[in-house]
Amino acid sequence: MTFSLRDRALLHRLVIVIAFFGAGFAPVAAAAPTTSEESAAKRWARYEPSFKAFAEQDAARSPMKGGILFVGSSIFRQWTTVPEQMAPLPVLNRAFGGSRTGDQVARFDQLVPVYSPKVIVYYCGSNDLKAGPVPEDPAMIFARFREFSERARNFNPSIRLVFASSTRSPDRVGRWEQVDHYNALARAHCAGTPGHVFVDLNPALVDADGHPRLDLYKDDKLHFHPPAYVEFTRIIKPVLARVWAEVENKP
Repeated sequence: MTFSLRDRALLHRLVIVIAFFGAGFAPVAAAAPTTSEESAAKRWARYEPSFKAFAEQDAARSPMKGGILFVGSSIFRQWTTVPEQMAPLPVLNRAFGGSRTGDQVARFDQLVPVYSPKVIVYYCGSNDLKAGPVPEDPAMIFARFREFSERARNFNPSIRLVFASSTRSPDRVGRWEQVDHYNALARAHCAGTPGHVFVDLNPALVDADGHPRLDLYKDDKLHFHPPAYVEFTRIIKPVLARVWAEVENKP
């Protein structure tokens, strides 16, 4: 078959068009998933001021080592009265707002070795459960808490850890199933890990009918007014007093 010059020109244009649109619809290589460490590194600028403030506070008044260290996200960071409410227990609060479980792992060396606690009280996971349009698998969130737990035990095999449950806050009703799953995994881990205790904060946050006590929450329906921390004290302090007594009386 022979083609005229006009036919050849049309054919050439057709080949270019096909190549152009073919390239437009070519499959795009999937981006490599971001690791927890990479995500934590990107978020460091957000937390760096908190750690500078910790360093300044430590320089002004050197904290006692070997005490009880509260770590976690803003639920604990905003508990500014925790040392007074837990007195006479030797409590230091080093939670930093907005943090996720990966951030607790990434900043482990700036928290645990610095203060050498005998007891850690841990609250983190709420921000992981809310991040992104699709809920993250609770098993992945739990795996990062477990990594923190393992690092704590490697640092001090006799360390105690009290895990405070993630709250079923009204701002994320659609993700309560994931909250419950994460808490269940953490509860099972604590039950099977020496020196670990799980405490459930959620019973204090609902009324007799099981509905959230909105009076305890700020307008964002996530963070708390001071009366909520009174409730948390009622739940946590007896557990912490028992754990501390065991630590102090250990030969």
